Amino acid sequence: MTYARTEPTDQEPDIRARPPLVREFLLVAGLFLAYKFGRRAANGHVEEAFGNAGNVWDLERALNLPGEGAVQGVLLHSQTLIHAANTYYATVHFPATAFFLVWLYLRRPHHYLWSRRVLAVLTGAALVLHLLFPLAPPRMLPAAGLVDTGQVYGPTVYGATPATDTMANQFAAMPSLHVGWAVMVAVGLIVATRSRWRWLWLLHPAITLLVVVGTANHYWLDAIVVVALLAVALAVLRLPLPARNVPARPPWAPGDGAVPGGGAHAPAYAASTSGTGAGVGAATGAGAYVSDTAATSGTAATSADTAVPARTPVGTGAGR
Repeated sequence: MTYARTEPTDQEPDIRARPPLVREFLLVAGLFLAYKFGRRAANGHVEEAFGNAGNVWDLERALNLPGEGAVQGVLLHSQTLIHAANTYYATVHFPATAFFLVWLYLRRPHHYLWSRRVLAVLTGAALVLHLLFPLAPPRMLPAAGLVDTGQVYGPTVYGATPATDTMANQFAAMPSLHVGWAVMVAVGLIVATRSRWRWLWLLHPAITLLVVVGTANHYWLDAIVVVALLAVALAVLRLPLPARNVPARPPWAPGDGAVPGGGAHAPAYAASTSGTGAGVGAATGAGAYVSDTAATSGTAATSADTAVPARTPVGTGAGR
């Protein structure tokens, strides 16, 4: 018989891989707070941030990247569309990532650990860039000629000016974690599920990219850099293979250290297919007396080591 290895199906989460809930909550919350306070530490570099913005804008033109204004022009044709883009930017980023992690924790614990590590590394690398390379977004750059859609049409998550904004660092445009987290959400769900529709999760990072560029909160290069960082993180932090606990051979099969006549007994179906002929033959050769009923049912002695002693037929002279 062939014994195939089995893996949990999409409906069977491996709860053994699920880490303690309280520990994970404290860990994720701690990482998030460290990131938020780290971003705030990069505030105040106004001159450097605008100088870097001019360099990024010039580099994009030298690379012949499309202008961010092309995307914004499409959004500005409809006030409803631009309002929807602002709402998507303000409300989808954090909740989508949080729901992604919660679902993985409950349904795919093995994938949760991998995704959490990748997101932590990506966010840490982004924080380093925020500190080393403060960057004013294109909505603040006069040369770009773009509209601050959040301030004009609403809603917005930023203050009117960076100096009065106590909730966010507006000079942390490089790289775009809106795009980076969205790409990781899509990658994680595609890897963790088997539905034929799972590739539709790529719509989330695609829409996010158009939103962050169209609302003039990020440059194209912000998205390119974060995708490159994510690719490195995914290359380093590979998804480990799940543990397989099914034995490679049945417990009654002979192996290292097996003792003849000892250990687990083969079940009836295994004995009937593999050991019956040999067992009966061995018993017969030893002179065993096997009844017709036992021989036909396959319940006779299975080896010479356990053969039934020969009986003396009635009426013979032996033993008298």
